[in-house]
Amino acid sequence: MGKLFFYVVLALVVVSGLIFAPAVSELAIHPMDQFNVTSYTSDHVSMFAFTNVTLWLALAVVCVFLLMVVGSSRRAIVPGRAQSIAELTYGFIYKMVEDVAGKDGVKFFPYIMTLFLFILMANFLGLIPTSFTTTSHIAVTAVLAGLVFFTVTIVGFVKNGAGFLGLFWVSSAPLALRPILAIIELISYFVRPVSHSIRLAGNVMAGHAVLKVFAGFAGALGLFSFLPIFAITAVYALEVLVAFIQAYVFTILTCVYLKDALHPSH
Repeated sequence: MGKLFFYVVLALVVVSGLIFAPAVSELAIHPMDQFNVTSYTSDHVSMFAFTNVTLWLALAVVCVFLLMVVGSSRRAIVPGRAQSIAELTYGFIYKMVEDVAGKDGVKFFPYIMTLFLFILMANFLGLIPTSFTTTSHIAVTAVLAGLVFFTVTIVGFVKNGAGFLGLFWVSSAPLALRPILAIIELISYFVRPVSHSIRLAGNVMAGHAVLKVFAGFAGALGLFSFLPIFAITAVYALEVLVAFIQAYVFTILTCVYLKDALHPSH
């Protein structure tokens, strides 16, 4: 199984190099072109156009459905591969929510589980040659981070009322410093969705841009194209790891923010 995975990754890397390499021998690399949004239904991108972003977001949803619904539908006592992955993912995220957000946070497990799987599938789909990486766009990650921000804020006020403001009041600090710290805490709270979204989009975009640059070098070096391919292989392996880590980081930060909403005292 390990050898099969290695050969699949190696084949994807080689195909990536062939597809993304320039057609001419001169060096012409445009690493950011791969993030352009294009419409399939009109000559220009509009609000209701069916774009490459729409397509790959829909495919990410389909992949989540296939894994969690179709893959585990048999509920076999001895699970197959798909069911095993679904059960391991379920247990992994449930334990994370319980450990970080506490018992009160478990009721939000379905939302956090869906969030993790959606980002993970979108990241992995973006590693397929000629695909489009939706999580490299701040418009996508900002919506995800914004939903988390508004959800935890509403939960905080609904559960704690005015007591939620205790999150910004550091009672353990000297009295003279508390107003200053309250302002700092308030600013950092509203910066959360910005850092939450930029972290995911920035890491994904940077990795794909580096892949495109090395692929351009491979196309320009002709017979010596095998040299950048070694670098592409290393970066591609790193991108597989980053695809999982960024989904994990986004999710665990969501759990941390949820914990602050449920238990706002310092």
